[in-house]
Amino acid sequence: MFNADFMQRALIAAMIVGAMAPLIGVFLVQRRLALLGDGMGHIALTGVGISFLTGTGPVATALVVAVAGAVLIEVIRTRSRAAGDLALALLFYGGIAGGVLLASLAGGRGSTSLNAYLFGSISTVTHTDLYILGGTTAVSALVMLVFAPEFLSISIDSDNAVIAGIRVRVIGTLLAALAAVTVVVGMRVVGLLLVSAIMIVPVAAAQQWADSFRTTAIAAVVIGLAATVSGLAVSSYTPVPPGPASVLFALGVFIVAALTRTAMRAIRQRGRI
Repeated sequence: MFNADFMQRALIAAMIVGAMAPLIGVFLVQRRLALLGDGMGHIALTGVGISFLTGTGPVATALVVAVAGAVLIEVIRTRSRAAGDLALALLFYGGIAGGVLLASLAGGRGSTSLNAYLFGSISTVTHTDLYILGGTTAVSALVMLVFAPEFLSISIDSDNAVIAGIRVRVIGTLLAALAAVTVVVGMRVVGLLLVSAIMIVPVAAAQQWADSFRTTAIAAVVIGLAATVSGLAVSSYTPVPPGPASVLFALGVFIVAALTRTAMRAIRQRGRI
């Protein structure tokens, strides 16, 4: 099924997103910001709408808008948790409403193309898209490699991170920006409404059995890769879109992992009795 050129591009894009998204997600889950990626998708939709209206590149425009939104969200959240939650909700709702409105103002092309970004359209990934995906992913991976200790520190205990001399607000903003980049990178593969699931669900599945942060990250990447590639394979033989198929695969892994973990605990407790 991968003999076709467009399927080869789709496979590369799926593997990039499947590996990158859980790497960011493992830090978000640890910081209890699992819904941040979903909000970033809503804000990025406004960027897509702006691109339709102005004729600019959707990926580049969505990237700028999403990163700006991530910085604004982190600034508001760190200043006031109560006000931050309300501000997040307002930004999220405003983002998706703004994207739909701007796409409608752009005419038929905008309204028609919007679904490709909401739910993904991996079969239409071009060589230019792959260059953008590869470039942004390489930069994001380099940033994560350099600042991994700081990301881990603020994710585990931000108070101790402050004592250790880490600039928590700066590092937190950088992590939010990376989440925004990942959301935009994944929008062509699984769509803006589902990309956050690839960031979070593999991590949740990995946590069922992993006993350390490193193990969780590695297992999450493996599950993410398996989910996106499997979703693409399913979409090749059935009319099911790859985005939902990938998310449901990851959810299936989570359910199996959670059930087996519960069963093992029950067996151990009976053995002790």
